[in-house]
Amino acid sequence: MKDGWKHDYAKVDEIKMHYVVAGSGELVILLHGFPEFWYSWRHQIPVLSQHFRVVAPDMRGYNETDKPEGIRSYSNSLLIQDIADLITTLGEKKATVIGHDWGGAVAWNLAMTAPDHLKNLVILNCPHPLSLIEAFLSMKFRQLQKSWYIFFFQLPEVPEKALSRNNYEFLRKMVVGSAVNRQAFTEEDLNKYVEAWSKPGALTASVNYYRANMNIAQIMMMPPEQQQKITKIFRKVKSPTLVIWGEDDVALDKSLTTGMEKFVDGPYAIKYIQNCGHRVQQEALDQVNRYLLDFLKRK
Repeated sequence: MKDGWKHDYAKVDEIKMHYVVAGSGELVILLHGFPEFWYSWRHQIPVLSQHFRVVAPDMRGYNETDKPEGIRSYSNSLLIQDIADLITTLGEKKATVIGHDWGGAVAWNLAMTAPDHLKNLVILNCPHPLSLIEAFLSMKFRQLQKSWYIFFFQLPEVPEKALSRNNYEFLRKMVVGSAVNRQAFTEEDLNKYVEAWSKPGALTASVNYYRANMNIAQIMMMPPEQQQKITKIFRKVKSPTLVIWGEDDVALDKSLTTGMEKFVDGPYAIKYIQNCGHRVQQEALDQVNRYLLDFLKRK
């Protein structure tokens, strides 16, 4: 492994989790999104590891991490517990957690439910969970249109067949198509993704994140009083929080970030990156790395 990066495993919440680790110092955990794996942080690990102990896991069900069967095995409570356990297993009480996409959702939820584990929170192109729910409940057409895949992923078996057809052609096009600068993804990068998607059970596990936690149609059909109960379960984030957002996100509308500071009780900042798509840390790596270092090394 290059530049001192090391592959290792940790036992967390009854599963074996694979991760890449580099550097020393305060713990920084990097959580990837759908449909990726630790490799999505390949441009951040060498920069951050000059100052911190950086750990980039394959999240539950992805790549080299265990893939328990069943939709319930991917519920939010288990995804959160995985990362809380990882921090403890690595010998720390708290860490800076940086999450993109689904990793961002887990990071938001960890910050709300287990604040003692968080030193700093950084979110890349993932709205606060309540922002997304509010967008759906208010029937914001633009976001509903962008979120068509969430409804599709509720179907049994069909998504896996569609996503894996022709050597994962749909997923490969989705990864590249999410970028403004499509040169950000090389053929070598895509081959590594295909290798990860091809692991037995990996594709179903990744789709199960949506099945277990994002049955939006069901929420939208609930009576208003039940919808209000759901929105009241979210607590405010106490950790210093930075949000980085590629403005040309094909899946998540920029409007989701409006007023997001109301969900954070501590210091909050947001950085927008123009001409940049959803996988912001891979497409605008220099800007993202600069924002991360400025935030994490602040006095």
